[in-house]
Amino acid sequence: MSQVTFKGTPVNVAGKLPSVGDKAPAFSLTASDLSDKGLEAFAGKKKVLNIFPSLDTGTCAKSVREFDRRAGELGDTVVLGISMDLPFAQGRFAEAEGLDNIAMFSAFRHPEFLDDYGVRIADGPLAGLAARTVVVLGPDDTVLHVEQVGEIADQPDYEAALGAL
Repeated sequence: MSQVTFKGTPVNVAGKLPSVGDKAPAFSLTASDLSDKGLEAFAGKKKVLNIFPSLDTGTCAKSVREFDRRAGELGDTVVLGISMDLPFAQGRFAEAEGLDNIAMFSAFRHPEFLDDYGVRIADGPLAGLAARTVVVLGPDDTVLHVEQVGEIADQPDYEAALGAL
């Protein structure tokens, strides 16, 4: 279990983050069309997993917009936005924001993802949601970079994440 803060108050995060050099845990997540997709759907591509609590917060929305903007400049890389938001909400957000370069996925049917990736907020007001975390994977699903943002209300280090590609 790790610990981050939410507006300065410590909260516990369950599970164990993958480490650089590890093979990424397999997963299944739900897309906005309600289909389930796993890691294998992106085989051979580099992947940026932008994991966040909810699109209903300004910080999360900003991170999704920023990764979408930057993803347009990446070759052979997919960016996945992952949260517990329902796929309908994710789809509406992506459409309203004109997001074309980030694929949105929900863990609502697959909450084991949160534990497998060490991002489940275990207590506090956001318990059950995902802690803000970025995991970068190589084409063979080897972990290249991991950042669990120490303060949930802060942005991730985009330069470090994308620099790992």
